Amino acid sequence: MRFSKWHGLGNDYLLLERADVGEPLSAELARRLCDYHFGIGSDGILEVLRADGPRAEVVIWNPDGSTAELSGNGTRIAARWLARRSGADEVVVAVGDREVAARLRGGLEVETDIGLVEVGPPEALDLDGTSVEFTPVSVGNPHAVIRREPERDTLLRLGPLVENHRRFPQRTNVQLVRVDAPGEATVAVWERGAGETLSSGTSAVAVAGASVANGWCESPVTIHLAGGDLRVELDEGFRARLTGPAQEICRGEVAEELLAEVGAG
Repeated sequence: MRFSKWHGLGNDYLLLERADVGEPLSAELARRLCDYHFGIGSDGILEVLRADGPRAEVVIWNPDGSTAELSGNGTRIAARWLARRSGADEVVVAVGDREVAARLRGGLEVETDIGLVEVGPPEALDLDGTSVEFTPVSVGNPHAVIRREPERDTLLRLGPLVENHRRFPQRTNVQLVRVDAPGEATVAVWERGAGETLSSGTSAVAVAGASVANGWCESPVTIHLAGGDLRVELDEGFRARLTGPAQEICRGEVAEELLAEVGAG
């Protein structure tokens, strides 16, 4: 089984083609491949179901073996892979029901049309007797945007509590946000199914959406993440455009003995 490994601002993914795998990827194999000690190690897997010219269909796997509705970084990675394969500068990556149009912008930069951002009114969560206010956002996947200092200790404490709160039956991504200027915010991310992560594209879009809706920022918004910066533009209808890098790290082949151990291949 061949793979390539990529990252978007430190958010790393393995990219596999179904044609190489020979069968649908299993949750057990996804967990094993993502494990940094017993597998290859990554924040997720991009399973390319099919690629036809400048269009590809992709399933996104989390390290815990669940699948994600969307990934901003993962989609940019898939787009850059597809652009190289097809020779086209403009491509389409389909993830579930959402089709993301993407364009190469020179170097490692990829611009993606993420689509509609839905921002709800602020709510309060009860976390072990403490009330925490958040803004619910949907970018095709769920987010809870919390305006408070993005300190790591706070993220590690609140992240899992919010992710698994009964308010979110499908769990949620969590962001701690500090507004730095009308067009800038610094963010710490707890990713559903992955935990603390250096970067998240849909989290950047969610934060930009909540920031503009709540009057904290104006579009475009530069989101400062631990792994680097992403740029989010929102139009009047709250449709988002996300721009950032995607870089290939290496290519390789999964050993047969590992595949045999998890009953794959």
